[in-house]
Amino acid sequence: MTASPGEEELSSWQIFLLFLRLGLTSFGGPAAHLGFFHDEFVKRRRWLSDSAYGEVVALCQLLPGPASSQVGLTIGFLRGHYRGAFAAWLGFTLPSALIMISFALGLSAWPEAGSGGWIHGLKLFVVAVVAQAVWQMGRTLCPDRPRIAMALLVAVSLLIIGETWMQILALAIAGAVGSVMQLGSSAASEPLQVPLQSRKPALFAVAFAILLLVSFLPQATGSLGWIAAEMYRAGALVFGGGHVVLPWLQEGFVASGAMAADTFLAGYGVAQAMPGPLFSFSGFLGGSQAGAIGGVVAVIAVFLPGTLLVFAGLPLWSWLREHRRARSALAGVNAGVVGLLLAALYDPVWTSAVHSALDLGLVLALWLCLAVWRVPVWLLAPLSALGGVILLP
Repeated sequence: MTASPGEEELSSWQIFLLFLRLGLTSFGGPAAHLGFFHDEFVKRRRWLSDSAYGEVVALCQLLPGPASSQVGLTIGFLRGHYRGAFAAWLGFTLPSALIMISFALGLSAWPEAGSGGWIHGLKLFVVAVVAQAVWQMGRTLCPDRPRIAMALLVAVSLLIIGETWMQILALAIAGAVGSVMQLGSSAASEPLQVPLQSRKPALFAVAFAILLLVSFLPQATGSLGWIAAEMYRAGALVFGGGHVVLPWLQEGFVASGAMAADTFLAGYGVAQAMPGPLFSFSGFLGGSQAGAIGGVVAVIAVFLPGTLLVFAGLPLWSWLREHRRARSALAGVNAGVVGLLLAALYDPVWTSAVHSALDLGLVLALWLCLAVWRVPVWLLAPLSALGGVILLP
């Protein structure tokens, strides 16, 4: 899809500036980002119709990776091809990535700052945020008893065996069970209307697969290669985006001993308050391990698989719409994703943050702020850190 008749194709610089503004102002997580994109590109600029935008969103939600960022780079691709896609991704990601890398460098230069009450306040905030994410995703992705049962079984399995291979195996089994049970197998209702024209989509798919295999090769912990491998693997295997990246990265950075759980959750809490994609949390992890270069490598690596899959994704999307079994398998995987996040909610999020009745009370208060009173996360995060300084030792 190219520019509409009578409209000139935008330059990469124009696309970058437009998405930079969105990257500086788009608070609220993936769902909010999709709303911002709809207002900007469907209602205001009329780059896409509602149905075309819906197709783009559906494609990106099908694929692993950060859905809102994938939607953004797809829109950039439609207006400026591959340069436009890169400009859109860079503009939307740059503000939050720079903030998270700077935060990591600040903690490295001032380690004692990571032991104050504000860190504990952020950890409690993360408990409330992840609990809210589990609740919302569970209602959407587990609407019936079979899928609720699948999510619970996946959570229990991962709490018993929390290795990366078990996470992959659990989602694969969930997909197979979903296919056999024919879960959520209703046919798609509208024809595909957004022709993402990539001349060689198979090359992107092959590149994705090769890099995924390479990411499983042994690397020295803390090296740039290890950071790139951990991030690429997380970006390639995360269905649902956003909060679902937490258990994958926790397994790589905390369970491996490369980073303390307190530091990990503090960075995750700060990421909640940033505009732009939550995957920019990767910049904090990479920056904590290997400085600014590590942060840049981490950000590129975690977004790369989702980008490759977008460019290779149209054939997969068309095929999926025609195959009931494939849609059922995806429904099973999505139920497994809820279980994956539920397990992470308990360990490490809950176990490392909630140690007293006061902690539990603060978590409940924060959850009510999110779920009932709709307090924005960008406001609640600093308030949580301040509350930690005042109320907690």
